[in-house]
Amino acid sequence: MREKFLVTSREDMERRGWDQLDFVYINGDAYVDHPGFAAALIGRVLESRGYRVGIISQPDWHSDEPFKQLGRPRLAALITAGNLDSMLNEKTAAKKFRSHDSYSPGGEAGRRPERATIVYANRMREAYKDVPIIIGGIEASLRRFAHYDYWSNKVRHSILLDSKADILSYGMGEHSVVEIADALAEGKTVAEMYDIRGICYVTSRPPISDKTVVCPSYEEVKADKLAFARAFKMQYEEQDPFYGKTLIQPSENRFVVQTPPTLPLTTEEMDAIYELPFQRRWHPDYDAAGGVPALHEVQFSLTSQRGCFGHCHFCAIASHQGRIIQHRSHESLVRETERMTHLPGFKGYIHDVGGPTANFRHVACAKQLKDGACRNRHCIGSETCPNLDTSHDDYVKLLREIRSVKGVKKVFVRSGLRYDYVLADHNKAFVKELCQYHVSGQLKVAPEHVVKHVTDLMGKADVQAFLKFKDWFDEANRELGKKQYLVPYFMSSHPGCTLKDAVALAEFLRDMHMQPEQVQDFIPTPGSLSTAMYYTGLNPLTGEKVYVARRPEEKQMQRALMQYKNPANYDIVYKALCLAGRRDLIGYGPKCLIAPRRHQAGRRPDKAGRPAAPSRRQGRGTAKTRKFR
Repeated sequence: MREKFLVTSREDMERRGWDQLDFVYINGDAYVDHPGFAAALIGRVLESRGYRVGIISQPDWHSDEPFKQLGRPRLAALITAGNLDSMLNEKTAAKKFRSHDSYSPGGEAGRRPERATIVYANRMREAYKDVPIIIGGIEASLRRFAHYDYWSNKVRHSILLDSKADILSYGMGEHSVVEIADALAEGKTVAEMYDIRGICYVTSRPPISDKTVVCPSYEEVKADKLAFARAFKMQYEEQDPFYGKTLIQPSENRFVVQTPPTLPLTTEEMDAIYELPFQRRWHPDYDAAGGVPALHEVQFSLTSQRGCFGHCHFCAIASHQGRIIQHRSHESLVRETERMTHLPGFKGYIHDVGGPTANFRHVACAKQLKDGACRNRHCIGSETCPNLDTSHDDYVKLLREIRSVKGVKKVFVRSGLRYDYVLADHNKAFVKELCQYHVSGQLKVAPEHVVKHVTDLMGKADVQAFLKFKDWFDEANRELGKKQYLVPYFMSSHPGCTLKDAVALAEFLRDMHMQPEQVQDFIPTPGSLSTAMYYTGLNPLTGEKVYVARRPEEKQMQRALMQYKNPANYDIVYKALCLAGRRDLIGYGPKCLIAPRRHQAGRRPDKAGRPAAPSRRQGRGTAKTRKFR
């Protein structure tokens, strides 16, 4: 079984007759041989090009010895923190340590360092001083320029400078990493690779020309939030592979240079990548620990496309994968489905068919494949572009083909579904087919908020779109005789959201009889537009001021208001309603969120909802009421 995986030990190398690897890949996650895991994907791509690749997963970073276990690589060391930013993986929005890590064996937390890319790169440099170091993955990609770091609450250097890496491969790195590998194999120096697309590097001699854009320096953005906003806007506007220019940011007598993004993968290229010989399971070394929990969600899922033109402002997918949709062919996805039906543990259920957004199956408009995505316009969100191609025909056809494969009982759609895109297509038939064949009792959607100026700042449709889609969804299920439900996700403390806005969301949840079990608190992760708003208090695209909830107590209030029925939240909800001037929501009436503080036995409301006269014994109260004081 081990021989079907990428090399992870000296014994694996000996079995293959290898005395040296071309690339040693340091991986912050456990090694899962599935295309949904970045290290496996890049490792398999390099292997398919004839390179010898070995993976060291979650090495003990307290010395350089674990980084030597596969020997000195012939060409370079590759480094990724894993599928998540290591700080986000470790800590919550309240900066508390998480007790579980889905990307580690058995879900064990604490198996990677903070700022893993930097730590791993420095240890690898200690181990082999003259081996080129290439960093990549989501952590490196989104920290490629000077950036705001929420966990230290300061502006940090480009991760290239702190890691002392030679090259940073940003975005989805299949094109750039192969070009880097080929250049190294030809004997080129790092400096001779500076024309490769999709990379960043540090130099003392920047390539200034009419094809470059110079951003405010690290020193400027660290000292001045307005300069930070300007720098972000420049970087934001040059992320298109068709018109994006080379970006340059001075930093302490050096220059961080970003070459234009790589061109989108063709359908043939995507098919070839996703049909590489992935085992679709964790490495056997993790069997004793019970495996790697993150695999369960994706093991029997199909990635049909990548990229997202929805561009939610709090999401970094547009900066990492791009706004131009790249998709696989129906034939490739059907072949993968057929192979999946023969895998151990497959019970007939395809858990998902999609990508960052399930129903974004093709480019937003034909123009994008020639001229790129519009620089200063969004395809969909608070407004919908009239040129948007909203057809769901190809996606529906794909789902039908997959569910007709022998051995498949049910095909679910569980990745994000943009209901405003469905509405723009005026496609009730799609909703009915979705409800009939592809919903497992619940469908997750993400309205995120209900106040328009907040959803505008999020890049989301307003709440009326959600309500209209809900009507369509409920109507389809009535016609089908099914009881199925929408599970909406809402976010607290996003830039622009005041305490009064949070109360409005709580009232909406009350009126819709929704009780969210989990609440998503906005986390300012590097690289997103919302994070730039959070740090600067400005919308970098417009220059308008934006309210930001920064105090931990206010963030706690906004979060608690979404779960106002939870007795543990009573005191903080009470305080929030008082501060928001909404004491009218404290009482016994049908519109009230919580009872008065001195609610107790013996004080029952009358038929009109008014509290009865206070009891003479109200001073002491019962044990049940005392806990709310």
